[in-house]
Amino acid sequence: MNDGTTGGTAAGTRDASAPIRVVVVDDQPLIRAGFAMVLAAQSDIEVVGEAENGADALTLLAGTEADVVIMDIRMPVMDGVEATAQLGRLRGAPRVLVLTTFDTDEDAFAALQAGASGFLLKNTPPEEVVTAIRVVAAGESVVAPRVTRQLLDRFAGKLAPSPRHDERLDLLTAREQDVLGLIAEGLSNSEIAARLFIAEATVKTHFGKILTKLDLRDRVQAVIFAYDAGLVSPAG
Repeated sequence: MNDGTTGGTAAGTRDASAPIRVVVVDDQPLIRAGFAMVLAAQSDIEVVGEAENGADALTLLAGTEADVVIMDIRMPVMDGVEATAQLGRLRGAPRVLVLTTFDTDEDAFAALQAGASGFLLKNTPPEEVVTAIRVVAAGESVVAPRVTRQLLDRFAGKLAPSPRHDERLDLLTAREQDVLGLIAEGLSNSEIAARLFIAEATVKTHFGKILTKLDLRDRVQAVIFAYDAGLVSPAG
């Protein structure tokens, strides 16, 4: 799911020895039940709640600690994009995996822009869902950088009309800006290492510093930041 490209992780406080606490949000009871059944079979994952729309999810999460939320996008009352955006404003917010039908649709892009750590197709095999939850709980993303870039290129009009220099870029060293730019172009850690003639471990170190300095959670957010800050431009 993560295509081997996630590399660095954002800082987190989750106890790695504790079960990953998951909330499932979907307006279809059968889908919620299916996820609950699959996840219940995992010794390191615990479903701590379910909700049928974004508003109910926010109410639930106000009193329930969770590490990962599996969030459907199209739901009544409040959709998954708005719920994801509101969750992102909370301190210690759980990471969000959104459910979508196509991997390049506008909903997927909107969810990533709202702060989701990635998305899953609704026909994703159960074992990949489990892997994705573990990856996201570890602070990584489950969208390959190339897919993120394709979404950004396709929906460039949804961002600022003309990217401007973001002062936060000045917090990065020249090398860190190089790494961020190549991440945004869709290169993996190994490809960046080869391009810059440095070790892959060094790329991971640079990326970790980028996340910390820019207060970003994962690779997906880093790509969106680079685009929105004018470090990279849409294709075509």
